[in-house]
Amino acid sequence: MSLEIKIPAVGESITEVTIAQWFKKDGDFVEMDEVICELESDKATFELNAEAAGKLTIKAEEGDTLEIGDVVCLIDTDASGSSDSLKEEKKEAAPAEDKGSSEPKSTGEVKEMTVPTVGESITEVTISSWLKADGDYVELDEVIAEVDSDKATFELPAEANGILRIIAEEDSTLEIGALICKIEVTEGGAPSSSSENEATGSTSTSSSAPSGDETYATGHASPAAAKIIAERGLDASQIKGTGKDGRITKEDAENTKAPSKEAPKKETKSEAPASAPTFVAAGARDERREKMSSLRKTVSRRLVSVKNETAMLTTFNEVNMKPIMELRSKYKEKFKDKYEVGLGFMSFFTKAVTMALKDWPAVNAQIDGNEIVYHDYTDVSIAVSAPKGLMVPVIRNAESMSFDQIEKEIIRLATKARDGKLSIEEMTGGTFTITNGGIFGSMLSTPIINAPQSAILGMHNIVERPMAVNGEVKILPIMYVALSYDHRIIDGRESVSFLVRVKELLEDPTRLLLGI
Repeated sequence: MSLEIKIPAVGESITEVTIAQWFKKDGDFVEMDEVICELESDKATFELNAEAAGKLTIKAEEGDTLEIGDVVCLIDTDASGSSDSLKEEKKEAAPAEDKGSSEPKSTGEVKEMTVPTVGESITEVTISSWLKADGDYVELDEVIAEVDSDKATFELPAEANGILRIIAEEDSTLEIGALICKIEVTEGGAPSSSSENEATGSTSTSSSAPSGDETYATGHASPAAAKIIAERGLDASQIKGTGKDGRITKEDAENTKAPSKEAPKKETKSEAPASAPTFVAAGARDERREKMSSLRKTVSRRLVSVKNETAMLTTFNEVNMKPIMELRSKYKEKFKDKYEVGLGFMSFFTKAVTMALKDWPAVNAQIDGNEIVYHDYTDVSIAVSAPKGLMVPVIRNAESMSFDQIEKEIIRLATKARDGKLSIEEMTGGTFTITNGGIFGSMLSTPIINAPQSAILGMHNIVERPMAVNGEVKILPIMYVALSYDHRIIDGRESVSFLVRVKELLEDPTRLLLGI
């Protein structure tokens, strides 16, 4: 019987793929679940597995573009081939295995690992990096891959002991519940290096590698990296692998420059006169490319979405920071001695915002379909610049917190953000956002709303400026503040009044203590 192997659905927005490479030839015998070719879409690269054992008949050549559902090859399941010889080899090898061998034995079970649910609002993830290679032996709960979502990075632990079979390559974007890899379950402990090479069909020179920290993976390229090396004409022996056990990853290959080729000099009939020399400006003109992280790609997509889908406006005001600065200067040492935390500007702004939001609840609301959701609590999101990109952890029920509690929570969340250890719960559910561009020297900006919220307050640097006070010119420390808001839910009167209320509370800090 001939089994038709068709192009599978690999994503909602993907309608066609290209045959990048065949790993098997026409007429070869293939085993069930064996990788037979590599498919490329406009978003990622996928591997196509044989759905049964049998003789392969190729229907689409390398470079052909096929639509989802098109037949790519046939497998004659009635044909006999290498599987028979494999059975004979196993029979011959059986006596040797019975002689006190401690090598792991296959149970015949295959554990399918799918993308786990990592948060209510997360529908898809990206494979950031594989920490184990295809064919490696993995142990239960051993971390085998890192997975990126639009909010955080997670570790993927193995769900059984056995041989790893990778289904989704690095940079692949998968939906929750999608198949990510398989584990051929074994029992009896980890295999020796020699049997592991045999299990993966390795014919590399790793067996002659010097003893020490090197393994069979040292200096070997992953499938994606091998393709880049071949396309660019790179020398794999000159590339230092940064993957697990020195394996060459896709990023290693991408970051390696191709060998320079000297262009032949062309003879010209006439040359420029000696009196007209050609001047070349000194200085390097190097370029480098870096892959966008999943977090940055998602943030970019959402920022554009907010600009396109909201009626965003920005209103401005200025705040005399002298009263707060004098108050901090007077009590900051006593405050730190008592609460073991510094007294910063963010606690004043957070308290002022929570009080102003009570007076103007629309600024603390959000649109949900055809309804407006008003919040009786204030969860303030604080924008933090982290190594992987902008993160916005949330201070829960900020309206009921004291100055020292706010300062401690800001430090805790900012530290976790910079260490990449924020959880999904700590980054979801905010009702209003504060961003402080002043720490980088920004004088004025129009911050973008953090959807699905309806408003964001932008802080800026403090600069001494001449101000007219009661008919006199005085030099005062002034900060410009900006409120970006969604005009669909917040009217001009509400936005301006909210910002004026924040200004009043900051310029007279005793109002914050008295609640007036």
